[in-house]
Parts: sequence; C-alpha cells; structure tokens
Amino acid sequence: MPKLKTRKSAAKRFRVSGTGKIMRRNTHRAHLLEHKSPARRRRLAGMSVVDERDAGNVRAMLPYL
Repeated sequence: MPKLKTRKSAAKRFRVSGTGKIMRRNTHRAHLLEHKSPARRRRLAGMSVVDERDAGNVRAMLPYL
C-alpha cells in the first residue's frame, strides 16, 4: 500500500490540539495593525478551532495527524 502524501501548505497552517481538534491562526493579524485596538490585537493573536464543516477537508489534507 503506498504512503499518503501530506499537503505541505496545510501542514504549515494547522495544528492539532491535545483533545484532537484542529486549530488555526486568526485572520486580520498580518498587517494594518495600527488602527486596531490592543484588545483586538491580543484576541487575534491566539488560535481558533477550525469549524466542524471544514475539519473533514483539513484532515484529508493531513492524513497523519
């Protein structure tokens, strides 16, 4: 049986939490931060859980998670 290939672009973007949920970075944190409030910047700095409707696609891209 051949090995499954991991989508390397997805592997750099997603992590698995200790409970098995797929985590992602928040959007709107890359640039144009000057006008965003400090509280908003702190909130965006954390990780978010991938929606369950998208989790299946992410797991297909990362077969060995």
